[in-house]
Amino acid sequence: MASLFPVILCGGTGSRLWPLSRSGQPKQFIEFGKNSLLTDTLARCARLEFTRLIAVSNEEHRFYVKDAVRQLPAADIILEPTQRNTAPAIALAAFRAQEAGEGQALLLVLPADHRMAPEDVFVEAVHKALPAASEGRLVTFGITPTAPATGFGYIIAGAALSDGLYAVSRFQEKPDAATARRLLGSGTALWNSGMFLFRADCYLEQLQRFRPDIFDAVSTAWQGRRTDGRFLRPAAAPFRACPTDSIDYAIMERTDRAAVMPLQLHWNDLGSWEAFYEISPHDENGNARQGDVMVEDCRNCYLHSTGRLLAAVGVEDLTVVETRDAVLVARRDRVQDVKRIVQRLEQERRPEHAQHPRVCRPWGSYERLAEGERFQVKRIVVEPGEELSLQKHYHRAEHWVVVGGVAEVTLGEQVRLVTENESIFIPQGSLHRLRNPGKLPLLLIEIQTGSYLGVDDIVRISDAYGRTATPSEPSADHKETQ
Repeated sequence: MASLFPVILCGGTGSRLWPLSRSGQPKQFIEFGKNSLLTDTLARCARLEFTRLIAVSNEEHRFYVKDAVRQLPAADIILEPTQRNTAPAIALAAFRAQEAGEGQALLLVLPADHRMAPEDVFVEAVHKALPAASEGRLVTFGITPTAPATGFGYIIAGAALSDGLYAVSRFQEKPDAATARRLLGSGTALWNSGMFLFRADCYLEQLQRFRPDIFDAVSTAWQGRRTDGRFLRPAAAPFRACPTDSIDYAIMERTDRAAVMPLQLHWNDLGSWEAFYEISPHDENGNARQGDVMVEDCRNCYLHSTGRLLAAVGVEDLTVVETRDAVLVARRDRVQDVKRIVQRLEQERRPEHAQHPRVCRPWGSYERLAEGERFQVKRIVVEPGEELSLQKHYHRAEHWVVVGGVAEVTLGEQVRLVTENESIFIPQGSLHRLRNPGKLPLLLIEIQTGSYLGVDDIVRISDAYGRTATPSEPSADHKETQ
């Protein structure tokens, strides 16, 4: 009997989609339209009968993933101590699936940030590939190309097998334009989607054969894992010692068990702003607009506003993306180079590379509204039933004004309710906690004043979400709220 385990790979920073995607909140967790890309991926999996879902993420993003899978009765979140690419990540999921499955454990490996339609084609292809995977094939899914794309790797299909499958002849790195045109004309080349279906034991067997160093390191890390509710934490030291490699290099390009299932559908890995231009509706002048955008005599532009009015006059072939704290302007044929800006921001330790002005936390979110010498103002939203850590500050005081909902405030030994249009003062050095006891989100404005407002002035005494009791973790902006 075979058990199916969708494995959602939630790593990656999406640096080419800066300033919307940032390391603290990458593209897979951002809502594009009504849902995030991760939510869409989970909905895709819901159309298949599976035993248990496994998400592979990291400590920084664990609460985004936990929130996304909260409605699933059977879901695990494996937290990598550090990123080591897809081969080790999938190995962790394979070890988990072998423990949780009955009989054969089949892994359906999916990136968290792809978009495809119609999804019926994908679901049907998975069902068709199940017998071959159950028999020991390592199946990958190739997208029938519609253009000579240079941004994707390719799979060259070989001899026909059964049920629409083909043997893999070879893999092709991202080609230049001439090679891409030649591949498109061959009729045997498919875009490499990064999606796979195979038995967990077959994957681990092939990994041990071709990359025993990765297998041994991941096996040791898994044996030393800790369990915290839905979170599974492999032992950090052996996993950090694990070599970095992708499943393609480590196994798929070496194994004689590889097979490819062609998928003829609209697919995009949304890896750059040009990809968003391609999937967006265009006006009569070829402009794709998102948000509050006004144009005059513009052609073939991608214009994206998240809040403020974005106005463009007399420009062509530009990508312009506005967020509250940063604006990107680039030629459409240079958007792949956005990651160079992100690298510079990181080198200069600027906060814009990591966090948005609005930052999600396990209890809700906060947004920086204003800051200056000796003060900072934030808008805080606490979800129903959630609470911030019990904490104190040595160098700042806080004033909370409730705008909506009801706040339960612990201040020293006292606990009191603060309702809409009321406020409370938190003196410097006082032990305090904020909780939402109601059924509606709690909205308040926080005014911080003091000589120092850095994150290392947050001293956590206790925390419902298992975060460290001291503020030793680095903050991108050094002004992180509780």
